[in-house]
Amino acid sequence: MISGYRGWRLGVGAKRWPLAASDPAIVVACLAEFVQLVKKSVFAADLELYGPQTGQTEAVSPRQGRRYCRRLARRHYENFTVASRLLPRRLRQHFCNVYAYCRWADDLADETGDPQRSLALLDWWEGQLRDCYAGKTVHPVFVALAETIRQFEIPVEPFVDLLVAFRQDQRVTRYETFDQLLGYCRYSANPVGRLVLYLGRCYSPQRTRLADSVCTGLQLANFWQDVARDFQRGRIYLPQVDCRRFGFQEEDFARGECNPAFRRLLAAQVELAESWLRRGIPLVGLVPPELQLDVALFIHGGLAILDAIRRQDCDVWTTRPVVSKMKKLRILAGCWWGIQRGTFTGNQP
Repeated sequence: MISGYRGWRLGVGAKRWPLAASDPAIVVACLAEFVQLVKKSVFAADLELYGPQTGQTEAVSPRQGRRYCRRLARRHYENFTVASRLLPRRLRQHFCNVYAYCRWADDLADETGDPQRSLALLDWWEGQLRDCYAGKTVHPVFVALAETIRQFEIPVEPFVDLLVAFRQDQRVTRYETFDQLLGYCRYSANPVGRLVLYLGRCYSPQRTRLADSVCTGLQLANFWQDVARDFQRGRIYLPQVDCRRFGFQEEDFARGECNPAFRRLLAAQVELAESWLRRGIPLVGLVPPELQLDVALFIHGGLAILDAIRRQDCDVWTTRPVVSKMKKLRILAGCWWGIQRGTFTGNQP
């Protein structure tokens, strides 16, 4: 617990967080924990309603399924990027359907607090997915997703690949090398980009390679943004060989120590993440016009996270790096202007 501060307490049930009005970082951290608790309770209610224990045999209507997916996307609006609002109206529901599938899988992996239970639930979720492809849908997510799969002829592989990563999170908490971490990204991030290509009806080997680069870069940016949060969950994504090379030990993680060794370690990883994102910039010009702004925003959103880490001198322990609303607006304006003029180079914002 955080102690030694005067301030107020925010309580939910029996759990309380001492917050200090004089220390905004403490306040923000505790409020973030509170938000996570609320999200966990909301997911628990959804799992109670639609999980495997219900023995649900009657499917909801397609309209109900679509509405459920939209509500789920809005509930997690901070993750379901504003880029989704810039999509053509005909694609928004389909993006919500895909997002709902990913959101449920992510919560099944992270919100139960029990790796064995998570693995069992992920097996159940894959069973629901395969039933969907066999024409048997009951769960509201799959009732809605079935329409998307049929309309855009999406194969099962990207959906299954995501589950590989979520299962891996239950078994693997450390990565020895950067190549091993890239292997994880192959399943945790790259399938999302491939799904976007299917929704844009522009799937091809060249675009897939570029989308993989963007998604890997985004995943790495998210890892380096959330070093502290992931360690609290028992996971370290910074490659162990690099930790040893820079002299940052496991006990340093436990102390949340932002010493010179950690700054050098994270700065090197930030550089690598940026290179992956920038390699994917040509994808913007290879997707349909209606998706170009969204892809540009994905890339520059990732670059902005990396920039926020640098501006904090790589101290991700004290405060989680975030992108301000004003910065997001500048990114949006810069990307839009560059695309409109046909001069997008990836450097507009």
